[in-house]
Amino acid sequence: MNRLEGLIARLELYITAEAAILDGAQSYSIAGRSLTRANLSEISKMIEYLEKEIAAENAKALGGGRNKVFGVIPRDL
Repeated sequence: MNRLEGLIARLELYITAEAAILDGAQSYSIAGRSLTRANLSEISKMIEYLEKEIAAENAKALGGGRNKVFGVIPRDL
């Protein structure tokens, strides 16, 4: 599995987790014990991060990649 496939798989898991939390599965208790899942804001931040990483990987695959900086020295001839 390459990096892009891994990022997409993780994004799908986070989206599924977000949907579960929105459906009311944030926390529950059984026989006096309680369980609380991850914070919705943390999951939303990770979804945004993964979407940016996927976009960056797609740009690399298309030959774009990061911005390049070139130095220019002006000379008076």
